[in-house]
Amino acid sequence: MSRANPLTVKALSLVPSYRTYRQMYALLQESQWWSQKDLAVYQAEALSRLLDHAYENVPYYRRVFLERNLVPEDIQGPADLELLPFLTKEIVQANLPDLKARNYPESAFEYVRTSGSTGTPMGFYYEKGVSRAREWAFMKTQWDRVGYRFTDRCVVLRGHVVDAATSGTYWRRALFGRWLIMSSHQMTEETLPDYVDRIRRFKPRFIHAYPSTAVILARYMREHEIEPFPTVRTILCGSENLYPWQRDLLTEVFGCRVFSWYGNSEQTVLAGECEESTRYHIFPEYGIVELIGRDGRPVRAPGGMGEVVATNLTNYACPLIRYRTMDVAVLGTDACSCGRAYPLLEKVEGRLQEFIVTRSGHLISVTPINYESEAFENIKQFQMYQEEVGELIMKIVRKTAYTEKDTRQLTDELRCQLGDGVNVHVRFVDEIPRTGGGKFRYLIQKLPISIGDL
Repeated sequence: MSRANPLTVKALSLVPSYRTYRQMYALLQESQWWSQKDLAVYQAEALSRLLDHAYENVPYYRRVFLERNLVPEDIQGPADLELLPFLTKEIVQANLPDLKARNYPESAFEYVRTSGSTGTPMGFYYEKGVSRAREWAFMKTQWDRVGYRFTDRCVVLRGHVVDAATSGTYWRRALFGRWLIMSSHQMTEETLPDYVDRIRRFKPRFIHAYPSTAVILARYMREHEIEPFPTVRTILCGSENLYPWQRDLLTEVFGCRVFSWYGNSEQTVLAGECEESTRYHIFPEYGIVELIGRDGRPVRAPGGMGEVVATNLTNYACPLIRYRTMDVAVLGTDACSCGRAYPLLEKVEGRLQEFIVTRSGHLISVTPINYESEAFENIKQFQMYQEEVGELIMKIVRKTAYTEKDTRQLTDELRCQLGDGVNVHVRFVDEIPRTGGGKFRYLIQKLPISIGDL
């Protein structure tokens, strides 16, 4: 086992928790078709159980209730969660020992650390084996919507590093040969022909990728007029915000559906598209989601924008209640034609750290910026960087055909999209690094931003 593939080991480690997975998966097969009323009843009962547990067994929450002269019975449903304070990353870090449930043995805790993509890395706990098993049940339920089966072949492009020094290749097989794990750190002009050839020979039905990694492959294929992979039916995109221009590019190059979902490592919120819509369907069985506006009050009007505040309903080992995700989303409208009565997010704007601050202090989301316009044609890589209000640095890795005309066209294009409140400065670099987890950040935002700035 010591020489086995890490993903295979991870899959086998779930075997003791297979019963947990099956129970959760079986529930979701039924509950996704429940009425809005039935889902509300389920959620209220789940919240009641969680609060009773937190009050009795989690020192931090016992203290919170006592400081506010509250008992769990005072919170009759999700609407009453306003009686409790928000939980921030800083509070979690300062109180982590007291967020561990006292009725769990130490062996039940799995320490997890976020990548710090919002600028604040954070440690917390899963229930060992159980949390990941339940997560797989939700993910499988989402992927079911676009036809995924465990027996399907899948290419994975999600920040993995493959040691090419010993094998001479940039990929490895996992999950009993059904998944082809490809290194995203070694995707260059020199190696990408081998990637394309290996994917075509592997004949996958799905590509599971970070959007930014899939874009590298898609751009190469488009520039070299390479035909889509005939067996691929869906691109599964998660763990990064999927921008409109990325969706358009991936759909064009791969000639298939691009399926996206939204969640976080803290497992407080999970929402995904369905077979008929690109709106995000929030799993009410997973957690309770609030949108909080700039005034700190709930956003209830469809189309309203706010910060996602979430309460996980399944992790009793380390409960996170009213957790501020620092993600911004837009509340959905109406119901979806798929028939699920899940609450909807119209779109996810991304992290608060994915907004540019103008000279007047207004925030501009990078989501609608079109990075596939003609102004980016001779740019190999780019990344925005801001550390001063109203000033934006555009780091660029140039193609050989790049000229001063491209600089003028780029600055004109960004000025048109961002307005006069932002000065754009172009800086040429040789390389733009990824994060330690293999993700790519299109904006490095060094300014402190809160939902009140929106």
